[in-house]
Amino acid sequence: MRPFSFHPGPRLLAGEGLHQRLPELLPEGPCLLVTDQGVRGLGLADPFCAALDDSGRPVTIFDRVEADPSKDTLLAAVSTGRAAEARSVVGLGGGSPMDVAKLAAYLLGSGDQLDDIWGVDVARGERLPLVLVPTTAGTGSEATPISVITCEGGVKMAVNARPLTADWALLDPQLTIGLPANVTAATGIDAIVHATEAYTSARLKNPLSDALAREALALLSANLLTACREPRNLEARSAMLLGAHLAGVAFSNAPVGGVHALAYPLGGLFHLPHGLTNALMLRPVLEHNAEAARELYAELAPILDPSLEGLGSQGRAKGFIDRVCALAADTGVSLRLRDHGIGEADIPVLAREAMKQTRLLVNNPCAIEEADARRLYEAAW
Repeated sequence: MRPFSFHPGPRLLAGEGLHQRLPELLPEGPCLLVTDQGVRGLGLADPFCAALDDSGRPVTIFDRVEADPSKDTLLAAVSTGRAAEARSVVGLGGGSPMDVAKLAAYLLGSGDQLDDIWGVDVARGERLPLVLVPTTAGTGSEATPISVITCEGGVKMAVNARPLTADWALLDPQLTIGLPANVTAATGIDAIVHATEAYTSARLKNPLSDALAREALALLSANLLTACREPRNLEARSAMLLGAHLAGVAFSNAPVGGVHALAYPLGGLFHLPHGLTNALMLRPVLEHNAEAARELYAELAPILDPSLEGLGSQGRAKGFIDRVCALAADTGVSLRLRDHGIGEADIPVLAREAMKQTRLLVNNPCAIEEADARRLYEAAW
């Protein structure tokens, strides 16, 4: 057996009405609940706050998290938690509130300074007790030890360290019922990219991450369009939520690569949703990787389309790329950069910014240099 290590992620509760279980997962004392105004406006935080209040755990809500949360937002959440003397943290929402909650819990518990812990396995202190509750089926942030923050100049910086792994993740499909179709589509595509890039990761790929990535891809690809077209289909919503979580565990062990590396500047500079940016760069990067990752794409192909099974590896690999990109297009998401306010003149700066994502580029099945990045953005334009 080839040596490998695997981290299973947080303990998991899945089902409906999980707000009732939240207090038993947290220590006594004040709790900081991190969310955004959209989630709060929908009333999704109310039952969680009520359950905590009823248990004698006073709640302070920080609901100022924006898409692609900034360093200032994170530090404001930490300041709010410190003023409340928080003894625990709950992150409720999509990837942005959960990313802020993870780092806030760590900074409040450890006393570390943010600028001292960027990177992989630099943060080694103790965080406050942490529970994460996703309201979208896509980011998998509840499963990962990774927090991505937008810093000066739109550059996305990450802390990737095991202390950021939550104690518990709660998967309640009812919380995803109100998602608009475009959000369901973008976050679902994000999760499909997580599964695909984990399976083809050039570093730390292992049999357990492979198994989770394959199961995630099966759940996500079979249910994405149903979840978009039948927004109250609880079975499809449940499958998407579980698939996103499994993909999150997979890529927290076998890290993502080129699609994410080229997607990040689109979010940081143009403030496009993360799932959308992954969708925009999906085909160009998969085609760039096609030869280096041919056998791996060929292995994934029958999950999307069993009729591809009888083809050779090159045919199956091409079939995989075509099917996964067709699935993204069938959600109704426009897959051209020009349709999202990005000009052809923006491509050089995007390519330069992508080269800063060294922690991601190193995981890609083949190299992406700056000239390659320009060509891939041109292909997506």
